[in-house]
Amino acid sequence: MAVFESTGNWISAFAPATIANVACGFDIMGFAIDEPGDIISVRKKESAGVSIAEIIGDDGKLPTGAEANTASVAVIEFLKGAGISYGVEIKIHKQIPMGSGLGSSAASPAAAVLATNELFNRPFSRKALLPFAVKGEEVASNAIHADNVGPSLLGGFTLIRGYNPIDIIHLNVPIDLACAVVLPQVEIRTSEARGMLPSDIPLKTAITQWGNVGGLVAGLQMSDYDLIGRAIQDVVAEPIRRTLIPGYESIKSAAMKAGALGCSISGSGPAVFALCKGRQTAQSVGYEMFSILDEMGVQCKLYVSSINQKGARIITT
Repeated sequence: MAVFESTGNWISAFAPATIANVACGFDIMGFAIDEPGDIISVRKKESAGVSIAEIIGDDGKLPTGAEANTASVAVIEFLKGAGISYGVEIKIHKQIPMGSGLGSSAASPAAAVLATNELFNRPFSRKALLPFAVKGEEVASNAIHADNVGPSLLGGFTLIRGYNPIDIIHLNVPIDLACAVVLPQVEIRTSEARGMLPSDIPLKTAITQWGNVGGLVAGLQMSDYDLIGRAIQDVVAEPIRRTLIPGYESIKSAAMKAGALGCSISGSGPAVFALCKGRQTAQSVGYEMFSILDEMGVQCKLYVSSINQKGARIITT
């Protein structure tokens, strides 16, 4: 392990996993869940630049070069934006599996910018940190999108209205809305999953997707659970990406039979989420989804959560 001339104590931040796209909202919608999440620790160092001191939990898969890692790139962008000449040393504790569809490449930069902002006495508002985190996440996906980074950093259920500049909107969340997520132990790279999608779609398909996005926003704002359920439909990415997920059709069918409002792929997959009315229903739905994969002999994890309204937070380690 490299040794650096560092000053001061470590400051750590936790950023939660996220459900992106939410079926119809490709690249523009996402929400945070309670767990899992990544932890990033930072401290100042005398020499300029950003260095990665340690990475744990990644099985040696993450790049250690500062220009190639999502967390360190976000910190580099932060330092540029703040005009700070100090260097920063980083520790990364990965707890969100990579290639999971739960925003692993977004949680690390979200936690990194929040911790670094705290380290330098908060020169930026939390919302102003978002562009730095987005630049970090871009390293992994080869695309600019904030549907994971936004809710991971800011919490809640978010809509990205536009990207030039980033215009992020917090949506109302019905009090009983809950989520069940199953994560098969299969890795899907975001960049590869994005490459599967067509660059153009038929107008009829686009109109259907726009209607679902509008319906989901309206359903959330009015706490209309039936409308939320009708809107959780993806006619753009799901038809193509579902082939990557073992037992996807059976998982979705089991979720709906158990009382889910709607079920779809989280991000690029393989995580599959189901929105439900009430945490108890989400527990039951999650169990049925998990059981399908278990019967297939596919190892998986189950998470049940309300919508996480807090997002990233400073922690003590």
